[in-house]
Order: sequence, then structure tokens, then C-alpha cells
Amino acid sequence: MKALVLREYGKLVYEEVEEPAIQPDEVLVEVKACGICGSDVHGMDGSTGRRIPPVIMGHEASGVVARVGPAVKGWKSGDRVSFDSMIWCGTCWHCRRGETNLCDDRRVLGVSCADYRCHGAFARSVAVPGRILVRMPADLQFDQAALGEPLAVAMHAVRIGTPRVGESVLVVGAGMIGLLVLQVLKASGCAPILVADIDRSKLPRAKDVGADTVLDSSAPDFLDRVRGETAGRGADCSFEAVGAGSALSAALSAVRKGGRVVMVGNLAQKVDFALQSAVTREITLLGSCASRGEYADSLELIARGRVRVEPLISARAPLSEGARWFERLYRREPGLMKVVLNP
Repeated sequence: MKALVLREYGKLVYEEVEEPAIQPDEVLVEVKACGICGSDVHGMDGSTGRRIPPVIMGHEASGVVARVGPAVKGWKSGDRVSFDSMIWCGTCWHCRRGETNLCDDRRVLGVSCADYRCHGAFARSVAVPGRILVRMPADLQFDQAALGEPLAVAMHAVRIGTPRVGESVLVVGAGMIGLLVLQVLKASGCAPILVADIDRSKLPRAKDVGADTVLDSSAPDFLDRVRGETAGRGADCSFEAVGAGSALSAALSAVRKGGRVVMVGNLAQKVDFALQSAVTREITLLGSCASRGEYADSLELIARGRVRVEPLISARAPLSEGARWFERLYRREPGLMKVVLNP
């Protein structure tokens, strides 16, 4: 079968590889669509340390079941599916508590690190455990379903933050996850919803998908603008959706006393942290990792139009052209957000 392989850092090759064999508890999925995640783009140059070549990346995917292992129940060839990016064991202490995203033996599709190599979905076919499959709604398109994975991540972050109807919320980062968090918050009844980014070119799209106010987080009057929209107090809750020190600083400084900060971004391994500000203002800090249990609901939200993903898809392209699109994303070409590859 054909696959897009990270042969060495900075070098993606569309080439023939062996079709994956399936284990008794796995299914073989014929991939119809796979989105390029920002973590894949950063992984391409080795900066994250989690895409050690050679590896087939890709974890935002949908497709059709082609083969079913003998231990798999409830699935058959021809089923239209998406699947979680995280492979959890189902037996460890965390899994037994329902905390599958914190599994002690978790692996992530398309990730190769010091502990494991797990080939992903930038390929004609991918093997995944039957337990992580999610059935696609009948009227959902494959390209749309590929965005169910990042939407589930956004939904989990909002669930962690527990925003209430009428609360003011700030989202720092107008990338894919930030704009999905924004839409989930909108559907949850939060208001006003502010979105901030240091890249002003991203802000019109945030406005288009529901932000009440958009802000340049690097502007000198950023905090004054936030307070002006939140009765002078600051936001009740903020979501950091970048994974950088400046974004976390903005998210922390812009919440009110007693507010909550949900950390979703996962780019930098370490950042400077305003400890005294968090302590003296009694800020609650919450980490949000991947998703658990939100995936099926994420596909339903897209299918029902409660979350709009079409404005976030910048391009669709054959998998054979994947290396070129990775390069364009790596260069941060203006206007590009989500690129979906079709094997």
C-alpha cells in the first residue's frame, strides 16, 4: 500500500509500504481522510521528540472498516468509522476508573518516541483496536469526520473547565483547537467569549465562527480590553490553546481573582510561570489531555451543524501531495489552517 512516511527529519516520502497486519482485537480501516495536525507539523522537524523516523504520522482520520479481527465485536466490513488518536489498554487503574486518556500504557497513533512506535493514518490503511472506533453519523462526510478528533479534544477541555451559562471566557490561541473550543463554549451558552492571538490575521476567522470580541494578545492595552468586556474583573475562565509561555501568561493575567485557567496547548515542554500571581489571586490551574468519552458527541455536533468545521478546512489534497502541504504549513503560509489529505 502507499503511505506518506517521515523518513528523516524534514523529509516526507510517499512510498510503497507493507499493509499492516491486524491483531485479534484490531480492525483494518481503509483511510478516506486524515487531517494534518499541528503536532505532526512540529514533529516533522524533530522539535517535539515524539516523531522519531521512520514513522507514518497522522491521527485525525476517518474511513471504512476493511477487515475485522476475530476478537472484535460489534463491527463489520463496510462500517463508516472514525477513531480515537489514543490507544488505551482498558485494564490499568486509570482505565478502570474511566480515565482512558491517562492510561498507564497509552500509545498515540502516528507517534514514535523512546517508548514505542505506532504508525498512523497517512496511509491507504491503518490497524487500530476495535475499542477505539467511533461510528460515523450517516450524513457526515469523511473529511468532516476527520475533525472529530480535535473537536473531542476541545470538548474535553471545556468539560474540564466547567464553564457555566453566562460566564465570560477568554480563549488564547486562534488556531484549530482554539476555534473549536470557542464553538463548544458558544454552544454551551457562555458569554461573552473573547478570542486572542498575537497573529492578527487569524482573528477574522475567530469572529466568523462565533467570537464576541477578538483581541491582539501582544497589544499594550490587551488586559484593559479584556477587563472592559468583563465588568472590570477579568474573564471567569480562560483556555490556553497554544502551548507557549506568552500564551499562558496572557491566559493567566486576564482571568479574574478566583478564576480558572485550562491549559490545552502542548507545544513547549517548559514555560516561565507567574507563581505569585496565581497564588495571591487564587487561580485554579487545570491541565487537559486529549479526550475521553467525547468522541461520539463530537461527530454528532458536526453532523447537526452545532460546530462548523468547513470554515476551518483550508484545503483538501491527495495523500501523494502531502509532503508539499506539510512544507506549506511548516512555513506558516498565511490563511492555511487545516489541510485534509485523502489517500
